[in-house]
Amino acid sequence: MLPSVIDIDELRNNVKSKYSEVATAPETGFHFHTGRPLAAMLSYTAEDLEGLPESAIESFAGTGNPFIWGRLRTGESVVDIGSGAGFDSLQAARQVGPGGSVIGVDMTQAMVDKATAGAKTMGLANTEFRFGYAEALPVEDGIADVVISNGVINLCPDKMAPMKEIFRVLKPGGRIQIGDIIVHVEVPQEAKDDIDLWSG
Repeated sequence: MLPSVIDIDELRNNVKSKYSEVATAPETGFHFHTGRPLAAMLSYTAEDLEGLPESAIESFAGTGNPFIWGRLRTGESVVDIGSGAGFDSLQAARQVGPGGSVIGVDMTQAMVDKATAGAKTMGLANTEFRFGYAEALPVEDGIADVVISNGVINLCPDKMAPMKEIFRVLKPGGRIQIGDIIVHVEVPQEAKDDIDLWSG
């Protein structure tokens, strides 16, 4: 089966538009789950959410829970690909503590701004958010003990591009903790070519 023939710039613009709305008007309602109900469905606990700003929770739109693969260790450095409003990044920052660090990367400026404000609200000096793409992370080589991601690689038509970036930014022996969508049957070509299906 052929890869999708969608225009990557058009796809990115559609995704940015959709998730800018999730950032700025989360109460709107979407055809996908968001916020506290989604967090509960994905096995985040009340303790996980305790202390997070409501701004990070209300705009949460992940597809899994990267922490089911294990809690992060004190002092670790983390890169969060597709960090959104900071839901997972802010949890990661608490887990690694002040001696660790978290860099969140997102392609939606409204999400970057919202996550940055959330980190400031929590008084986190070990966390920063950068605008960028999963296929070209604005992060130095070999910086991360752990790369986390939640529902973003599925939005990349070329899956190898973000995977190459993940391995570039990981330290030797580093690990990946991803929550994402996996399909068990071949996706029809007409679905691969439908940009509305990509952008959710």
